[in-house]
Amino acid sequence: MTSAPTKPAVPAYDRISVQRRTLSVLSAAQIVGGVGMAVGIALSSVVVDELSGSTVISGFAGTATTLGAALLALPTARAAGRGGRRAGLTLAYAAALAGCVISATAIGLRSWPLLLVGLVLVGGGSAGNLAARYSATDLSPRGRSARHLSLVVWAATVGSVAGPNLAEPADRIGMRLGLAAKAGPFLFSALAFTLALVIIFGLLRPDPLKLARELDGTRDAGGARTRTIRAAWETLRTTPMALRALVMIAVSHTAMVSIMSMTPVKLHHDGSNLEVIGLVISLHIAGMYMLSPVVGWLADRVGKVPVLVLGMALLLGAAASSGTAGHRVWQVTVALVLLGLGWSCGLVAGSALVTESVPIDRRPAVQGLSDLLMNVCGATGTIVAGAIVGVLSYGALGLGVGVMVTVATLWLVVPRRPATP
Repeated sequence: MTSAPTKPAVPAYDRISVQRRTLSVLSAAQIVGGVGMAVGIALSSVVVDELSGSTVISGFAGTATTLGAALLALPTARAAGRGGRRAGLTLAYAAALAGCVISATAIGLRSWPLLLVGLVLVGGGSAGNLAARYSATDLSPRGRSARHLSLVVWAATVGSVAGPNLAEPADRIGMRLGLAAKAGPFLFSALAFTLALVIIFGLLRPDPLKLARELDGTRDAGGARTRTIRAAWETLRTTPMALRALVMIAVSHTAMVSIMSMTPVKLHHDGSNLEVIGLVISLHIAGMYMLSPVVGWLADRVGKVPVLVLGMALLLGAAASSGTAGHRVWQVTVALVLLGLGWSCGLVAGSALVTESVPIDRRPAVQGLSDLLMNVCGATGTIVAGAIVGVLSYGALGLGVGVMVTVATLWLVVPRRPATP
């Protein structure tokens, strides 16, 4: 009797070395991709406000970018499911590159509707940066996913913190070259996304998801769009811990995007110049990314759920601080730093919990759905945020976010009765 032939196992040291290379490549792409996103985000709401003359419409700048990230989440996941992580990330960053060119053109034409269209595609950069964090976990040993994921998130610190402060010099250079005011930063972002494409397409080899499936002996569970969504929902119905993590990611992102997107408009109306706005957003982004390795270590060490609770507490503090800041720039800055830290806890711990809770053949589908829902909630939050600030006040926005975070925290920590048979 002969035994069935088995495929030779890939040596353990090969997996370790590939994972190290993968983390390095993803980190490099995150740095330049972070620059691309941060430069545009720093000015997008201000530019829409100037072109449209409406504070309410200015809130749609953040909505457009977040909506774009949501719309590109499933295509990115499908591309990853079919062709590996390299294919998914290439699609996302290419969309962002096109969006930056359209946005710069729209500013030259003084067309805020066209600018919103461009910002939707710019959201592909966010979709790519978010997908990169999941790419870091494909080859991670169990119990290390949060740390590996957090290293890639942390790499975005360099680009994301520097990005807003590059907006002013990029604008000056653009005007010297004959571009319209505030168009230069978007073309600068286009160059950043071009470099991110080169890094991912040329250096992310071997593909981590393909190799992980080969080692696990599984095949793609993705496929068509409907199958991707169906597979994700089926998995979430049977994996309550993954569902809980997905909801907390969505709440964290909604809280962060809602307050962050309206802060530049508030500061602008309060008389702050671009340098002050850039500094505040830079400190906020530093809070989002700089301590992410500590958050990842803590999540692997003490558990993902306790770190999620910590994140909710930080977000609640940010909502309270922003809601009572008035015209005090320093208090707005404190609120934005707390907001970034809370988001980091929610994203890192939640994403690691999602990854560890589902089998590898379903991960791209569930991860794609997670990013889709996260960004849909974020886009909805920015719409509501713009309306609240335009009709009521920035303080009312802080109160609304605080209520949402409190309800989500109670849902997370209150024990549930087991279903009756």
